[in-house]
Amino acid sequence: MKATPLHARHLALGAKMVPFAGWEMPVQYPSGILAEHRAVRTGVGVFDVSHMGEFEVTGPDRNAFVNRITSNDVSALEPGGVQYSALLTPEGTFIDDCTVYRFDDKLMIVVNASNTARAWEHIVAQKGGINIRLKDISPEVGLLAVQGPGAEALLQPLTDVPLDTIRYYHFLVGKVAGAQCFISRTGYTGEDGFELYCRERDTVALWDAITTSGAQPVGLGARDTLRLEMGYALYGNDIDDTVTPLEAGLGWIVKLDKGAPFTGDAALRSQKQRGVTRRLVGFRLEGRGFPRRGYRVHHQGRDVDIVRSGTVSPSLGVGIGTTYVPVAAARPGTRIDIECRGERLAAEVAKLPFWTGGSLKR
Repeated sequence: MKATPLHARHLALGAKMVPFAGWEMPVQYPSGILAEHRAVRTGVGVFDVSHMGEFEVTGPDRNAFVNRITSNDVSALEPGGVQYSALLTPEGTFIDDCTVYRFDDKLMIVVNASNTARAWEHIVAQKGGINIRLKDISPEVGLLAVQGPGAEALLQPLTDVPLDTIRYYHFLVGKVAGAQCFISRTGYTGEDGFELYCRERDTVALWDAITTSGAQPVGLGARDTLRLEMGYALYGNDIDDTVTPLEAGLGWIVKLDKGAPFTGDAALRSQKQRGVTRRLVGFRLEGRGFPRRGYRVHHQGRDVDIVRSGTVSPSLGVGIGTTYVPVAAARPGTRIDIECRGERLAAEVAKLPFWTGGSLKR
């Protein structure tokens, strides 16, 4: 099992550690998932996400290359911009979802920890003779996510960078608590906040400064409930290499008209012309229950899929989840049933996001 630079800090805080994508990570601290979830919704939480993968692309042809291997349009990115995108198979399904950072002299692709090795192999295999340099910088990078309505106020005394000038899905470079960082106004919670990319050796000092300033440590458990309330996709649950962005409701990150071919574009053009047969939807239980991943989902008496992601929403107090249903059943309000230990729990397709009360600035 791999460990992030903060492993000793997590143990000292009494975190419950679990295996995740080959890493030993904190799923929760003694305060519990509900308290950590509420801290992010109402104050400030800090997550250790140093297990994520980061790849650096330099060289004269960097923009053209990344445009060829990702589904979104890199040419639309300005320096200091961030873009949600995807690495796809030739069949148009997900190798991984990712974010792309554009600097003046390079690009950085950030991938999920569970897919770092696979995504790297996929990217390297497409290099050919193009004039670029690829580097897996994951071992050199620490990453903290500071999230919540109080994130800017908490971080501003620790940096000279004017945080209020950083727009959503943009970043600046500067020091936070003495550590050189890429300060990115991004996150996975639906709240305002920042992701701080720092040198691996600076991660502990940065964490200490942020927690001393009042941010509550938050584990993977609350990270999952927070992102699900927003309807954000999780690789391995909602999306994988059997699913296309068009089926997953992520057609907006597919730019078929960007003027450059990319891996999977032919398959997606064909699927768009035919029309998808299923869609990823959110659902809400009508009564009590906990819709766990893997429970069977039925529509009009037919078994149509499984629960892809599911929880009892701490913010809403009801069971919520995601699943794939036939297109005809994808309208909000459509009745479905979730099979739970032999019992059918009534649910209805719900509009995403489930939670709309966040502090996120767009």
